[in-house]
Amino acid sequence: MTNLPSHAQIVVIGGGIIGCSTAYHLARDHKADVVLLEQGTLTSGSTWHAAGLVGQLRSSASITRVLKYSVELYKGLEAETGLATGWKMTGCLRLATNQDRWTEFRRLATTAGSFGMEMHLVSPEEVKRMWPLMNIDDLVGASWLPTDGQASPSDITQSLAKGARMHGAKIVENVRVTGFDMKDGRIVAVKTTLGDIACEKVVNCAGQWARQVGAMAGINVPLQPVKHQYIITEKIDGLATDAPTIRDPDRRTYFKEEVGGLVMGGYEPNPQPWTTGDVPDEWAFRLFDDDFDHFEQHMVQAIERIPALEKAGVKQMINGPESFTPDGNFILGIAPECSNMFVGAGFNAFGIASGGGAGWVLAQWVVDGEAPLDLWVVDIRRFSGMHRDRQWVLDRTLEAYGKHYTVAFPHEEYESGRPRLTSPLYERLKAHGAVFGSKLGWERPNWFAPAGTEGRDVYSMGRQNWFDAVGAEHAHVREAVGIFDQSSFAKYEVTGPDALKVLDHICANDVTKPVGRLTYTQLLNTRGGIEADLTVARLGEDRFYIVTGTGFRTHDFAWLADHVPAGAKVEMADVTEDWGTLSLMGPKARDVLAAVTDADVSNAAFPFGHAREITIAGSTVRALRITYVGELGWELHVPIGAIGEVFDALMTAGKSFGVKPVGYRALESLRLEKGYRAWGSDITPNDTPLEAGLGFAVKLKRSADFLGRSALQAVAGQPLKKRLMGFTAGPNVVLLGRETILRNGEPVGYLTSGGYGYTLGKAIGYGYVRNAGGVSDDYLTSGSYELVVAMEKVPAEIHLGPMFDPGMERIKA
Repeated sequence: MTNLPSHAQIVVIGGGIIGCSTAYHLARDHKADVVLLEQGTLTSGSTWHAAGLVGQLRSSASITRVLKYSVELYKGLEAETGLATGWKMTGCLRLATNQDRWTEFRRLATTAGSFGMEMHLVSPEEVKRMWPLMNIDDLVGASWLPTDGQASPSDITQSLAKGARMHGAKIVENVRVTGFDMKDGRIVAVKTTLGDIACEKVVNCAGQWARQVGAMAGINVPLQPVKHQYIITEKIDGLATDAPTIRDPDRRTYFKEEVGGLVMGGYEPNPQPWTTGDVPDEWAFRLFDDDFDHFEQHMVQAIERIPALEKAGVKQMINGPESFTPDGNFILGIAPECSNMFVGAGFNAFGIASGGGAGWVLAQWVVDGEAPLDLWVVDIRRFSGMHRDRQWVLDRTLEAYGKHYTVAFPHEEYESGRPRLTSPLYERLKAHGAVFGSKLGWERPNWFAPAGTEGRDVYSMGRQNWFDAVGAEHAHVREAVGIFDQSSFAKYEVTGPDALKVLDHICANDVTKPVGRLTYTQLLNTRGGIEADLTVARLGEDRFYIVTGTGFRTHDFAWLADHVPAGAKVEMADVTEDWGTLSLMGPKARDVLAAVTDADVSNAAFPFGHAREITIAGSTVRALRITYVGELGWELHVPIGAIGEVFDALMTAGKSFGVKPVGYRALESLRLEKGYRAWGSDITPNDTPLEAGLGFAVKLKRSADFLGRSALQAVAGQPLKKRLMGFTAGPNVVLLGRETILRNGEPVGYLTSGGYGYTLGKAIGYGYVRNAGGVSDDYLTSGSYELVVAMEKVPAEIHLGPMFDPGMERIKA
């Protein structure tokens, strides 16, 4: 078909597996008027040369669900379209050659159980039985996922394309997008080499060209093409046609059977990027020259694992570009710069495994304007302005590629492209022994190394080297006073005659409090799920100051902006870099603050939940009396240029009270003891405030309508089918999240976050307990609980309320 329609409801750009899957689901599930444009022919980008391994387990429940959907789709697609997909459910063996890897697999097996997936740990002898050609001399064991498999990328894509056409989608090949007509920041037409198409929405599934397509509309899609090589061998005697796919991460290689031979490739620690500039338009079905010198490292490892490879002929080497991202997760969702361009790209060589499910959720997202699941880990709004820096994206992406098969140690930090953003206190904190981590480019002190100890993280599967130092910081906040540099907090100002009205509609809690009051609130989607968790300070009748987490800067600002009604008299500004933030926390916080300001900071004059402007070291500071650690304290928002002087004044005045700087790892253990929720783990778009124990922060008793109200009202008063609960376990248990919760021996959920409570002297975790018949207090308290930790059951105690200071006496002192 070469005739281009003059109009379409939705234009999908890119005819690889993601574009075809998205068009298929838009047409099948939503009966949408869809046109898919492909600059060459279908599959001619990176789809045709993908290796085709299909795994399903990820650390996110939602992404695992997306990948499981892919498998279900591929199983049944041939029956619908008549075109085979090459799907073979061979299962997958992942090999472990050391104890750290084996511990990782034990934790992954627990995660799989938590997510309802079948995963077994098997012995080297069992591996040999399943794969007789393998050398098992160095194996500790392997994990076995029986429902994983392999497929033919081109066949799946052609089958999806046929299905899309069957449901009414139009597919036009050999047409290139050349630009967009924009009006008021939205796309109104797609310009192409065959003419223009007026449209309501655009879905950018252009693969390694997605960055360039996005740039035509002012949108940043932070991708980096990387050269990825694999070989296809001649037939190998004794290789079964249903041999499981193999991932051998300690040797950085993977294998799958193909026509009696093997496909073998890997992820090297010294990857080769392609261009940081534009990918050539004319790259259909093209590859790079074979590079056996670079590939030799994989060949050596592969032959040691499968000796028969040494004598096998190489039929073909594939050396093609794949799109990778700076954090190894793919990219979906609404571009923050343009509310009607959606993106599905950057699949990090997981495009075939992800394709079916990614198209399913992206189609729903396009139609509804909000994600159907908690897809935060792949949301394009997790990025920020620094991701426009091509060199930074290149450096970080190559580091992520190199980690593809390394052991995933808890709390591991990326090292490339640092330091990127620092607070003015960076050198001062370094002098105090700060060991920094990084969040959305910001350097933040994770912990402080005591004098005489090495100031760096030593990664481990058990207790890490900072455990005792963090415990001392934790105790210091509980007993005296600490200062946290939280300047990386994202901060916005919302002003204008309609500011109150707009925020009252977007926020679930009541922000109509008098000037000088704070409101802790969630922002909800139409399902009542939690899209953001933040603090709103009312500074004036029509002036509000909003504070949210560092990593949510782009996401939360865009969510607010997306829901401002057309014509509303309101202005929004991101003022993150204008204000530094010092959190002064602990029972002696008032003593320190009183010593540096003339303002009355007594409980009567400055109660909890209030905001005041006070003067410290000659600067006007926004003081917010709030806490995330469960102690008396203030967030002090300081003009960024003055934060050094204010910090010095607090440290000098606080000397007699024992003030010390404290890091984010202590903050985490303090908040766990107090039961404060963390967005992205404990509370997500999948969870309502009622289920999360945050019903107190929802204004259902007021008549005012707000986003998500109808969904909450529909279930209010009915038994909840899941509830977020706290659990404690023995002091030697290491909880990280995703451990299975057992009630009377039966699985009822999994932990969303975990850590250690130094005041309690116990491991702490939070997770949703689920029961179709309702989760009442009686149901919760009448059960006996265990947690499955790395495949071991440990006794656990359930807690219906905060474990530390449930009456909030310390906070309101």
